Amino acid sequence: MSTASRQVVDILGVDVDTDTLDDLHAAIRDAITQKRRVTFLNVNVHALNLACDRPSFRAILNRADKVFCDGKGVQYAARYLGHVLPARITYADWIWQLAEFAVNHNFSFYFLGGREGVAAEAAHCLRARWPTLRIRDCHHGYFDKAVDSQANQEVVAAINQADPDILIVAFGMPLQEEWLHANRTALTTRVALTGGAVFDYVSGNLRRGPAWMTQHGWEWLARLLIEPGRLWRRYLLGNPLFVARILRQRWANRK
Repeated sequence: MSTASRQVVDILGVDVDTDTLDDLHAAIRDAITQKRRVTFLNVNVHALNLACDRPSFRAILNRADKVFCDGKGVQYAARYLGHVLPARITYADWIWQLAEFAVNHNFSFYFLGGREGVAAEAAHCLRARWPTLRIRDCHHGYFDKAVDSQANQEVVAAINQADPDILIVAFGMPLQEEWLHANRTALTTRVALTGGAVFDYVSGNLRRGPAWMTQHGWEWLARLLIEPGRLWRRYLLGNPLFVARILRQRWANRK
């Protein structure tokens, strides 16, 4: 998408929108009511490191209609580069606000991702708070994702048959973005989002750190303490690498 009508910040070659939560909700509402197909992606420190290492992933991010900030580290990086990203929109918090927004506008969802039954558990938890929330259907993320495979074609057909306003794909980065990019033209849903571990958080299958950590830039440490075996490389190696890359970008900008 052209950035002509967007306010963006260049962080490590990725155009990150300066949207507030209200801006993002307005864009979702407009796309649905105007029957336009859009893809809104999100970036954190891990995503931007991946974008540096994988030009194809960076290109997918920059082709999205919006890329919003999902991490304090990204906000700090923007500030260091002389810009402002006013909002950190992280799915573990945002999904509850998005559900309320959808209820108020009568928008519907389709949940794709997670282990067998996890997306359905997340749907149950959201409906416990918002009984009129419209979740058309759910499907796990463990299927053959090759574009031409029968399983993949069946999943795409099921989503189109359900005809949701909002599709949330939660496979983890970069698989979810790559899958959505490969299948977007076949998907008729108006708004497509990528949600990482959102269904695990909502269903209670994955714990978050305490509020004093998650709200003050230490969520990465909380996640590391909860899942050290899986995430040590991402944070203990990835965070210093990200800082070095931001320092290099600032130096290049000054030159």
